[in-house]
Amino acid sequence: MRNSEFQRKIDHYLQVAQCEPIEITRRGNRYMVLMSAERYDQLQAAMQRSFHAHELPESLIEVVERAEMDPRHEALDKLMN
Repeated sequence: MRNSEFQRKIDHYLQVAQCEPIEITRRGNRYMVLMSAERYDQLQAAMQRSFHAHELPESLIEVVERAEMDPRHEALDKLMN
C-alpha cells in the first residue's frame, strides 16, 4: 500500500488492522506493519515463551523426548532418512 493511500484512508486501515496486520511499504519495500495492540501483545508474549534449543529447560527436553509422532505422519520419517 502506498503511504499516500494510507494517509487518505487511515480510519479504514485502523479498522482493518484490528482484525489482521497490514503491511505498509515505502519506495516499494516493506517498511512497517500495522496491527492491533492485542495482536502485538500476543507476539510479545510468544517471544517471551520461546527458547533457543540450547536454552531449553530439562523438563521440556524430557517432554519432547517422550513425545510420539502421530502414525498418520510416518511418511515424513522416510523423507528425513
